[in-house]
Amino acid sequence: MVVIGSGVGGLCCAAVCAWQGFNVCVVESHTIAGGCAHSFERNGFTFDSGPSFYAGLQDAPGTSGNALKQVLDLVGESLPCVSYDKWTCHFPGEKKTMTIQANREAYRNAIGEWAGPQAVREWDALEKEMGPLAKFAAAAPFGAMRSDLFAGLTMGRYGKDLVEAGVLQRYGPATGKLLNGPFSTVVDRHVKDAKLRNLIDLECFVLSGMLAKETLTPEMVFMYNERNKPGAVLDYPVGGSQAYVDALVRAVRKFGGRVCLGQHVESVAVEGGKAVGVDLRGGKTVRARVATVSNASVWDTQRLLPSGSVPEAKRREAESLPMLDSFMHLHLGFDAEGLPPPDELGIHHLVVNDWDRGVDSERNVINISIPSCLDPSLAPAGSHTAHVYTAANEPWAPWEGLDRRSEEYAALKEERSQVLWEALENVIPDVRQREQVKLVGTPLTHKRFVRRERGTYGAALVAGEQAWPTAKTALPGLFACGDSTFPGIGVPAAAGSGLVAANTICSLPKHLAMLDALDALKGASLSGEAKQRS
Repeated sequence: MVVIGSGVGGLCCAAVCAWQGFNVCVVESHTIAGGCAHSFERNGFTFDSGPSFYAGLQDAPGTSGNALKQVLDLVGESLPCVSYDKWTCHFPGEKKTMTIQANREAYRNAIGEWAGPQAVREWDALEKEMGPLAKFAAAAPFGAMRSDLFAGLTMGRYGKDLVEAGVLQRYGPATGKLLNGPFSTVVDRHVKDAKLRNLIDLECFVLSGMLAKETLTPEMVFMYNERNKPGAVLDYPVGGSQAYVDALVRAVRKFGGRVCLGQHVESVAVEGGKAVGVDLRGGKTVRARVATVSNASVWDTQRLLPSGSVPEAKRREAESLPMLDSFMHLHLGFDAEGLPPPDELGIHHLVVNDWDRGVDSERNVINISIPSCLDPSLAPAGSHTAHVYTAANEPWAPWEGLDRRSEEYAALKEERSQVLWEALENVIPDVRQREQVKLVGTPLTHKRFVRRERGTYGAALVAGEQAWPTAKTALPGLFACGDSTFPGIGVPAAAGSGLVAANTICSLPKHLAMLDALDALKGASLSGEAKQRS
């Protein structure tokens, strides 16, 4: 089988299929594996190109709800991480900062300090309703899901756990609509306080690029449950995001697969109405006997299909899926002399400029990651590395048609990166004087290096109105994974999409054997915990 793209979804699909015994070849246009999650080096600094916020990566084998960890457990790859438990939000208004901690009581107390006792009461009511929903969402692992008629048999294996969660008894026939609907359906029942609603919208936006009225309910209840469960910590992989990318690449190769970098796919090869591999730039064809899998975005996948290979209505339907905006990036290496110690400076900061504009408005929310606070190997001695970025709120229009080598482009980069500098100045007021290495990325950068149409953050599918595409496509033999397929945006979701695609490609006996392996890992971990307690 052939996988187009080495993003998290594609590598997870490839690793699981290689583990299952398939002959796997991953073809990647870039010279670095990882897609949006790759890392790169400049002058001794290591920078994450995209995600930097993780949880569940250090859970005992078989017990994590994070699909990436489930895949790593299955293929026998470890991932050393550094733990931490809090980050800082910088808000406009009288109370400027809010510390969010991966702890239920601490989070509840932070809500009270920032928004008051009524907000706490409303949060308690919301959390009470989320409890059974979180249990239901976690009852069956991503490893049980597939995009065909056998899904009932593999999911049915966890039927008892799904029933015991109590959701079916409480919501009855409305369960499906609730779980496929927006998080606001649950929020609106309990939360009226404006500050708390802003905070919830912010958490939704950071995860999905959309507000509570657009974000899937299971996505948020799972996130809150994972982050606030007893003993929860947040994880940062030693070596940066490239560490888990490298672990997945190792898994593909150790089971006999190939990861081929610098190999640009020109088109999907189609014969007899079926995908049979890919045509590479330069004229070479890599053939696939079992399946061809696209980890490209839904829009970029359509560009790879030969004319007439799928019904025109299906092509238009895929191409018309709504698209989130893009990114601005500031990758900065800077002098750390005289700054607070790393545990005080903190790895993560989130800046909101104006609540009244809405958290999803243009360049209003800025993410800051200073990972060298946890992993000093990412920067030279006496320095730090930072990644400051807007996600899903940098429009494409100002950049469209610009020549990346032009003075106009350079001037626009300078102008539109100022909001990133200003956000970082909330944390380090004199950071401009500390600059050692500076790289500014734009939607054009994102489009160029990770082959994303318009540099998009991903699909803007509104929960309850539009369904996420599944692993099966309109072209026989072609499957899909990545963040424009179910379950959506984010590293755990992208990993889950790769797992679902792998499951769908595998025969039912192979899939059931995989579930046996996952259950054995979980059983061994729980047994070990019980022995330790005794």
